[in-house]
Amino acid sequence: MTKREVIGRYRGSMIGILWSFFNPMLMLTVYTFVFSVVFKAKWNNTASESKSEFAIVLFAGMIVYTLFAETVNRAPSLIIANINYVKKVVFPLEILPVVALGSTLFHTAVSISVWLLFYSTIHGMPHWTCLLFPVVLLPLMFLTLGMAWLLASLGVYLRDVAQIVSIFTTILMFLSPVFFSINSVPEDFRIFMLLNPLTFIIEQGREVLIWGHMPDWPLFALYMAGSLLFAWLGFAWFQKTRKGFADVI
Repeated sequence: MTKREVIGRYRGSMIGILWSFFNPMLMLTVYTFVFSVVFKAKWNNTASESKSEFAIVLFAGMIVYTLFAETVNRAPSLIIANINYVKKVVFPLEILPVVALGSTLFHTAVSISVWLLFYSTIHGMPHWTCLLFPVVLLPLMFLTLGMAWLLASLGVYLRDVAQIVSIFTTILMFLSPVFFSINSVPEDFRIFMLLNPLTFIIEQGREVLIWGHMPDWPLFALYMAGSLLFAWLGFAWFQKTRKGFADVI
């Protein structure tokens, strides 16, 4: 189902699945121009920092954010968009959020490939710690899956959830250290940034991708435990509420 969804997204277009490669390339170019040329933003506020370096740091954050936001934005409509699975077929509805996450992970893998290609062109061979990036993403996957199960269920009973989630993810993009460093946030507000579930993963992702550092394993283990608990709660909620899907739809 994940393969079908990925292919179906580009069915009928002239270049097909190649759009999954060109989209991150285009966004990387646009973000670099807007923030480096128009806003003249610098990550470390050093005169020697090039536009390409800022783009590398920014795009690494966008990869993490997009993995979460794309899956969560689709979640409220997953059941509504597959009414036949609810009414006419005995179907494990709980796999629909998994399929959505799998589709997003495919595009995440393409974005990582674009990032590695861009980094290699500018700086040469990436750090070996890049191999740890999928490990860093693992707790975010469980957190996202738990959120997807929760929202997929709520989206059946409350149709406004889709609009609320869309606004929430847009706000979250600017409240996450995607376009700026966490160190640039004033001390009084930094605690709120650290409470953002994306902040830790974005920062750790940059540590392994760009700076060549190992993840903070103690905090990683704590985050993983919390993500697994949230995923379990989301799944339990979905299974408890699914009995009423057919009546509401």
